[in-house]
Amino acid sequence: MNVIEMKNISKSFPGTKAVDAVDFRLEQGEILSLLGENGAGKTTLMKILYGMHSMDTGEIFFKGRPVEIKKPLDAINLGICMVHQHFMLVSAFTVADNIIAGDEPCKGIFVDKKKEYQVVKDLIEEFHFNIDPHAKVGKLSVGEQQRVEILKTLYRKAEVIILDEPTAVLTPKEVDDLFVVLKNLRASGKSIVIITHKLKETKAIADRVMVLRDGKLIRDDVDPAQASFTDLSDMMVGRHVDLGVVERAKSRGDVIFSVENLTLREKGHDVLDAINLKLHSGEILGIAGIEGNGQTQLLECITGLRQPQSMDLRLRGEPVKGGPSAFLRKGLAHIPEDRNAMGLVASMSISDNLILGYQDTPEYANHGFLRRKTILEQADTLRQEFQVKAPDSQTKVGALSGGNAQKVIIARALSKKPDVLIVAQPTRGVDVGASEYIRGRIRQLRDGGAAILLVSADLDEVMQLSDRIAVMYEGKLVYEVEADVLSDVELGMLMTGGSLADLKKGKEEGNG
Repeated sequence: MNVIEMKNISKSFPGTKAVDAVDFRLEQGEILSLLGENGAGKTTLMKILYGMHSMDTGEIFFKGRPVEIKKPLDAINLGICMVHQHFMLVSAFTVADNIIAGDEPCKGIFVDKKKEYQVVKDLIEEFHFNIDPHAKVGKLSVGEQQRVEILKTLYRKAEVIILDEPTAVLTPKEVDDLFVVLKNLRASGKSIVIITHKLKETKAIADRVMVLRDGKLIRDDVDPAQASFTDLSDMMVGRHVDLGVVERAKSRGDVIFSVENLTLREKGHDVLDAINLKLHSGEILGIAGIEGNGQTQLLECITGLRQPQSMDLRLRGEPVKGGPSAFLRKGLAHIPEDRNAMGLVASMSISDNLILGYQDTPEYANHGFLRRKTILEQADTLRQEFQVKAPDSQTKVGALSGGNAQKVIIARALSKKPDVLIVAQPTRGVDVGASEYIRGRIRQLRDGGAAILLVSADLDEVMQLSDRIAVMYEGKLVYEVEADVLSDVELGMLMTGGSLADLKKGKEEGNG
């Protein structure tokens, strides 16, 4: 039985048709992967179902009967809930307080705390969520916070749960834990929609796949067990995408960027412990490591955002000191790991974001006034060159999809033809087509002679892009090797603090 049907749904925004006459169905007790590129219309379609957007045309049916959903409360009252990409939690509140907020059990005029915690405890036990209802949300991991968001939907008797890019900020272990939760929910009869562009996870969890492209329905009957990664990516992008391109450096030059004795101590703890690394022109050095082992602090130190206790940083043998603007002037470009918090200003236009950090240079300013004509002309050129999908360069960055927002940052950094590029998570939250394009541009910069330091939580990305790989564990670079020497299993062992000897021993014991 279809619990949800949406017929002939269309929605336009200024300059773009986000959803174009789409039919959607969701069966009782299934996990549906709503797959598509950034900007394909996936989130817009689900926001219409959840009452966050009004539709221009179309009908919605819930369990066979027509319904009007004009606001989220209408959807919630039907049993349709949505977990957003950016969680809506109060960090100072407990797990239980966050879950029941707005619908508290009361005894007279007071909240019945005993009943509140018992209801939440029962929910946690019923669905095997393994979380403490008394814990402060601010102390939880990202994966645990996501479980709190899902518990909020269950407390409100959700029959349909929509998850928007649920794995975008999770570690591989947290992804596995989430999938266990989702399978338990499916077994209890819940219907689940996962909005995603991740092929591996789609194949791992979905019962059925629906593909959107440029606002149009491509297929809604794909069996993930029968479809290959290539089949899915071709449907998403509309052309063949080579997901595993490996192109090593053609020629490696001299060392042009070096870091020596980088030590950062916080609260009596060594966050970075005597880091030394060298970057050659014409190569990509990839840092492999599980997030939280000092990668963020390393990047902040070598881009001028944080002052360590000690560090000798040199570009072509000359010391580099000062803040971020001084580093930019020296020819170091930075693509930050969190594009929303550190890379872009959502309320500003594409053209203004493209000059951030360079706005006071003679190229863009004259006697304190911005050279608007030059800025707009260059923005239009870069928008087309880097394939940023937007009506024009005056479009606010906050209106762009994640992949197109990332392309704005890539365009800003690469257009300056830097000697050194520090790049973190270049394709996080980006679909396969945009990922292929971004990786290609990074390789082009390397082949033009730049030295590139890559940090990514995606081990496949590190292995495919890097010419050399350094493994980071607990604030130390514990191993360095040329690309293609170690397997992903061997690198994974090093990333978790093990050694290659441990892996060899384990294999021998297994064979014995």
